[in-house]
Amino acid sequence: MTSFEFFRNRRTVRRYSQKQVSTELLESMLEAASQAPTTGNMQLYSVIVTRTQEGKRALAPHHFNQPQVEGCDVLLTFCADFNRFVKWCEASDAKPGYDNFQSFVTAVIDTTIFAQQFCTIAEMEGLGCCYLGTTTYTAPEIAKALDLPARVVPLITLSVGYPEGEAPLSDRIPISAILHEERYQDYSPEAIKAAYAAKEARDDSKQFIAENGKQTLAQVFTDVRYTRANNELFSRLYLDFIVSQGFSLPDSEVK
Repeated sequence: MTSFEFFRNRRTVRRYSQKQVSTELLESMLEAASQAPTTGNMQLYSVIVTRTQEGKRALAPHHFNQPQVEGCDVLLTFCADFNRFVKWCEASDAKPGYDNFQSFVTAVIDTTIFAQQFCTIAEMEGLGCCYLGTTTYTAPEIAKALDLPARVVPLITLSVGYPEGEAPLSDRIPISAILHEERYQDYSPEAIKAAYAAKEARDDSKQFIAENGKQTLAQVFTDVRYTRANNELFSRLYLDFIVSQGFSLPDSEVK
């Protein structure tokens, strides 16, 4: 299989076998992932490894009890972490200035690249992974469960394990809808319809529409899956938590 074939056939895995991921393999994969690009070579991230059923059971409610949380062999929580770097600065007679929004974003970028590098390595080793989109929704609860100190913010959670059965291939909009030459070319109504035509024509998309009593697939997203009310609620919760962890945002600095 070529690298193009590998990535074109990449699948999100939510069902796992009982086969365990060895500690040696996990640590080797994380070590390899740490060679990912990082801002200023600061490596502004940490990862919490949860292996025990007790630990996964404690985290499950904070991920809306998605079955892959307790069903996986290893649950990884990737955190944006300025705690370690700040403490190194303070122990080295250097005055850190990293309690601000720019620093938080820098740590977010580092953490995201690290997590994705790990995900790719794990999948190349025959493992399956699933990104959980719930980490930023319940960050305060996850932080409490994992004893996260100031300047450490949970960002990404991956369930990891050996796949059970074959996972479906996710649909994607065509690259022509993503690619812009030289400058951003805004979308005409015709271009928008073309970009999402294949997604809307899928049987599972039609099933989503019917199950939710909607007329279009877009309405399933706006009215059911990712509503304005929920987006605003979780935005406030996450922003408040980020500030409580020691990162002052520009608007709070003005106040």
